[in-house]
Amino acid sequence: MNIGEVARASGVSAKMVRHYESIGLIRESHRTLAGYRQYHERDVHLLRFIRRARDLGFSLDQIRQLLSLWDDPDRASADVKQLADAHIADLDARIAALTGMRAALVTLTHACHGDHRPDCPILEGLADTPRAP
Repeated sequence: MNIGEVARASGVSAKMVRHYESIGLIRESHRTLAGYRQYHERDVHLLRFIRRARDLGFSLDQIRQLLSLWDDPDRASADVKQLADAHIADLDARIAALTGMRAALVTLTHACHGDHRPDCPILEGLADTPRAP
């Protein structure tokens, strides 16, 4: 398959296929004599795996680890679970932070009349809010 075909089959853009190849997430493609990249069905599976992992918010380093575990027939599922559990904990922390940001913003917007007056509790709140450590 050429890069366009592998991109369509995997749901990953051709630009991202080239990027994943350049950072070593997938192996370098074979090249034709004219220099065109050539891919195989295994590359489609790898790219789908990467796309799904990205959709779930895994970082490229985590995906690299997951791919290594996926390729290891002697892997322990506990290693995969540990990686996923760590990612869940990170997601929970980000959700809590976003929830706190949302609550603070809702409080500020409820205090604002949104009329012609120049005083604005939102701007005042942003100016007076101490920064988190």
